[in-house]
Amino acid sequence: MLIKYVKKSEAKSSEITSKAMFLDRRNFFQGVAITGVISLLPKIVTPSFASPRAKFLNVKKTPFGEAEKPTTFDGLTNYNNFYEFGTGKTDPAQNAHTLKPEPWTIEVSGLAKKTGKFNLDDLIKPHQLEERIYRLRCVEAWSMVIPWVGIPLVDIIKRFEPNSKAKFVAFETLVDDEQMPGQKNRSLDWPYTEGLRMDEAINPLTLLAVGVYGERMPNQNGAPVRLVVPWKYGFKSIKSIVKISFVEKEPSTTWNIQAPNEYGFYSNVNPNIDHPRWSQKRERRITGEGGLSAMFRPKIETQFMNGYAEEVADLYKNMDLKKFF
Repeated sequence: MLIKYVKKSEAKSSEITSKAMFLDRRNFFQGVAITGVISLLPKIVTPSFASPRAKFLNVKKTPFGEAEKPTTFDGLTNYNNFYEFGTGKTDPAQNAHTLKPEPWTIEVSGLAKKTGKFNLDDLIKPHQLEERIYRLRCVEAWSMVIPWVGIPLVDIIKRFEPNSKAKFVAFETLVDDEQMPGQKNRSLDWPYTEGLRMDEAINPLTLLAVGVYGERMPNQNGAPVRLVVPWKYGFKSIKSIVKISFVEKEPSTTWNIQAPNEYGFYSNVNPNIDHPRWSQKRERRITGEGGLSAMFRPKIETQFMNGYAEEVADLYKNMDLKKFF
């Protein structure tokens, strides 16, 4: 008899929310226009949603997060952190129409056998796209449940054949203040940078995401490609990636540079360690439903490693998580 071991991050397939499948990126463009609205926020109609929405075909459904109810599309696209388009939560939805996600090139450099500049279409095409419903937890004590579409990062990394000296993977976001008007101010030092230890990068949960809800990634959510590391805080999921580097030493990361006492390199969700300015013990789930009341839902307990400890806690078993936060 075959016995399937189900991890806590998985659930019953009967509970999954059905959604339209996506097509190959080269045949993207079909769909309908969108009108965005979330909770008590004003209704927003942006150029980001004015063009046809693209759908992927042949996306593999996975058991990740099937028991959870995803945040609505309107919710997850109208309440964002993306400083390249402004520091307010509604700024990305209002301003991200200036981003041009097609065509898109990623530069790969560093300690690997295969380096160079690669068209994103060519990187994605050989791989099976997967839908994974992951939680996203932000340090400001709000969270969402998002049906990401992407490729396990490990599958991409294997193609570049990093050598044994490559202990970390570093990422950079696009710098272009015409496409990203928020870069005209100095709220952060651009480009936005992020990094993972190699064992974190190749963990099966780590995703290179190109879409949400069966559709290509909206501009305000990190189009055309972003990192998703579900056991870490949301700011660790760098958006609009243009560079991936394999390096020997721990790379500098934007928020660790900006406020090293508040944002550690690891950035693992840990409710037992408070942010210097607020508690991390609880969070408010943003559903995108319910009008005014949606922003005032009762808080829920935050889970260690965002609920993915069973899969990733061994990565940090010999570390002092108060020191390496």
